[in-house]
Amino acid sequence: MTAMTEIDPARFRSVLGHFCTGVAVVTGHDGTAPVGFACQSFAAVSLEPPLVLFCPAKTSRTWPVLESSGVFAVNVLADEQREVSAVFGARGTDKFATAPWTPAPSGSPLLDGALTWIDCALEAVHTAGDHYVVIGRVTALGDVSDARPLLFHRGRYTVTEPVPDALAALRPWPRPDDWL
Repeated sequence: MTAMTEIDPARFRSVLGHFCTGVAVVTGHDGTAPVGFACQSFAAVSLEPPLVLFCPAKTSRTWPVLESSGVFAVNVLADEQREVSAVFGARGTDKFATAPWTPAPSGSPLLDGALTWIDCALEAVHTAGDHYVVIGRVTALGDVSDARPLLFHRGRYTVTEPVPDALAALRPWPRPDDWL
């Protein structure tokens, strides 16, 4: 067995920054006011039952509200929502002052202009280092949009290139059995 080497956090962040992610805003409501935060650590977990995950920092001020309510929504941001991402990524601002929304079936905010949304009930929470891994059971899904997604790569927003036609989109994409 080899000895574990210490991993520099800045280098870890830099290396993982090469993995392109979508940007979402996880939202909820405490019964009085809406809450939300920008999130890159969001993924599908299971088709049956339908489960997703996100990973809030243990220092998050929004996470305790979401945990207490037991429900949340994930808003998948469109490329033109960079300012929305910046607002929800900042601390101490009235995030909903410039972000119009409507309630999901759970009451969680659904942001206007999002590509789509996923409404969830809290299923499980696991401790993982300085974050939590939150599993949500999907209870409702939004319509989808053909707009481009907001993507983050190497510490900044990036864009995708348009696909020339539907057949070209399918050619380079293998579909292994374990792909959601």
